[in-house]
Amino acid sequence: IITNTHLPLPLSLSSSPFHLLPSLDSISLSQQLLKMSRSGQVKNRAPAPIQISAEQILREAADRQEAHTIDPVVQIHDAEEYQSYLRDRRKHFEDNIRYRREHIGNWVKYARLEEEHKEFERARSIFERALEVDGRSGELWLRYAEFEMRNEFVNHARNILDRAIQLLPRVDFLWYKYVYMEELVRDIPKCRAIFERWMKWMPDDNSWLSYARFETRCGSLDRAEAVMRRYVNAYPSAKAFLKFAKWAEYEAKHIDLARSILEACLSELEPEESRQAHVFQKFAFFEERQGEYERARVIYEHSIKLLHLGEVKPMEVDEDISEWEQKRREELYKSYLTFEKKHGDREGIEKVLLAKQRKQYDARVEINPHDYDAWFEFAKLEEDAGSISSVRDVYERAVAQVPPSTNKDHWRRYIYLWIYYATYEELSNQDTDRASQIYQTCLKVIPHKEFTFAKIWIYAAKVHVRRKDLAAARKLLGRAIGVCGKERIFTEYIALELSLGEIDRCRALYNNYLKAMGHNCVAWSKYAELEKSLGETDRCRAIFELAITQPALDMPEVLWKGYIDFEIDEGEGDHARKLYERLLEKTSHVKVWISFGQFEASEIGQGMGIARSTFQKAYNHLKDQNLKEERVLLLDAWRALEQDRGDLASVEKVEKMLPRRIKRKRMRKDSGGNDLGWEEYFDYQFPDEDQSGSSNLKILEMAAKWKKSMADSSDDDDSDDEISD
Repeated sequence: IITNTHLPLPLSLSSSPFHLLPSLDSISLSQQLLKMSRSGQVKNRAPAPIQISAEQILREAADRQEAHTIDPVVQIHDAEEYQSYLRDRRKHFEDNIRYRREHIGNWVKYARLEEEHKEFERARSIFERALEVDGRSGELWLRYAEFEMRNEFVNHARNILDRAIQLLPRVDFLWYKYVYMEELVRDIPKCRAIFERWMKWMPDDNSWLSYARFETRCGSLDRAEAVMRRYVNAYPSAKAFLKFAKWAEYEAKHIDLARSILEACLSELEPEESRQAHVFQKFAFFEERQGEYERARVIYEHSIKLLHLGEVKPMEVDEDISEWEQKRREELYKSYLTFEKKHGDREGIEKVLLAKQRKQYDARVEINPHDYDAWFEFAKLEEDAGSISSVRDVYERAVAQVPPSTNKDHWRRYIYLWIYYATYEELSNQDTDRASQIYQTCLKVIPHKEFTFAKIWIYAAKVHVRRKDLAAARKLLGRAIGVCGKERIFTEYIALELSLGEIDRCRALYNNYLKAMGHNCVAWSKYAELEKSLGETDRCRAIFELAITQPALDMPEVLWKGYIDFEIDEGEGDHARKLYERLLEKTSHVKVWISFGQFEASEIGQGMGIARSTFQKAYNHLKDQNLKEERVLLLDAWRALEQDRGDLASVEKVEKMLPRRIKRKRMRKDSGGNDLGWEEYFDYQFPDEDQSGSSNLKILEMAAKWKKSMADSSDDDDSDDEISD
């Protein structure tokens, strides 16, 4: 912790941050630091009592540096001193050699000493002695040859390098040094002969390339090309062909030769060599550099098709793809995308983006085959930009992913794949036969014993209708009624027959419909409406009569209302009145009373007098049942009717019957009967209720009036005082 940089405190062990370490006497400082680093935690985060500044650390580090020792400068005045100096240095090196005979550095330094003093024979003798110790050291041979070259003993250097390459023919840097020296002295034939000797040993790629570059520098492009051809024949691999093509493009400047080499690489090599991703990538890059964008595009497309790029699950191949090759293929695909973005037109760019999106969707459905939303988006993508075969392939792959369970919720999304597939075939391809086959296949896949889908039966039947095959549509809907028996099947079948004008078939379907679902009031109402539309009044009335006598109905109010409206439309007021009376025997709902009163006040009714008596009768009935909310609704409807049809007196009479809305308190209780506290609620106080409630209400009214009068009187007194002032 560095805080006080202005305090010149001496740096010692007591003031260092390590004085907090325990038991320094028994544990060394390094061991303690190692222990702290392994623990990974700082035990004491408090600052040290004596702080150390950065300036102190730097100053002490500078003070503790050891002084640099400089070797003494030896001055020699005559030949005797010179010989004495050499004798001492030689004795020193001889002692070092005796001490470490195998250490090559001692020999090289010893020879360097003799070289500096122009004792070349002695230097050669030292190198020869060293070669007797370690004659297979390529570094030692190189130092020996460099010594001869520095001192311009070319023939000696040749002899040494010739001996070296005969002894160590697999050490490349000796060959490199040999040919470098011969080229340096401009002995081209000799250099070429050395390269030829070297090539007989079949060296690595760089050696052949060095030979070709040597011939290129000499201006012999034919010889260089011949060398590279020998190279690719010696190493028939993609790497050799690519190096040959690179040499032809950049050094020989022979574009046609480079293109022919790359083409030969793809055609002449074995598949495991020629089908490597980097080969296609290098070829495409070459064509792109030459401005041949169409050629590059063809190469990219061929490689993508051949290597199955852009697919999550490529086709099975015999070879195993390594991780390195997989990365190369990914790079090739990215290069293709970049190429299309740079040099492609709108169609090409869209094609690239489509391929990229197709790959993403392939990955999604590969991870989760039952992700039906991904299949929907994938199919939509193919419909917008793909071919018919690709769209069908996606749909076929999607519908093959049948839900693993028989839970209907898992099938709801899946079933729409079949619907979209059939819709695509019918609307986009105008192939109703294939759409019908798709629906038939879907019906075979659905487990009808567990559940079924009415929409599939209906859509399949409608396809038959559009194909003008009514017999098949009727047969399919009849089968659907037997297997499925849902309400929607009946309604669609009836709508189909009704649109065709088959009334008898509609009646038969309604009979079966009501036999299967006698409680369905909508079915009864639709059946009666059908007969009414046909002018069959007796049939319609009989259907309604049969309907209201059913022991169980899901929505009886709909049925009764339809029956009453039918009688009113027919002008049968007596029948409608009897129906109201029959309905009131079953239920005393306030809406029934209101409707009954409004009916009597209508033109088909018996007038306002009977309507008022009906409302009064309803009011008394609801009052006996102590239904306050319903009485309020009844009085509101009665007042609206009087305002529309009655006079002021009748309206005033109804308004006097209206209650007052008051706020009260009551105790809330839980399910166990325990008190939860008081709560406020609104209640209605009717004028014709008991006098106790009305007397209490009058007392409250009088109190409110008294309070208001007192407030008014106080205001008058204040105003009189102001006037007198």
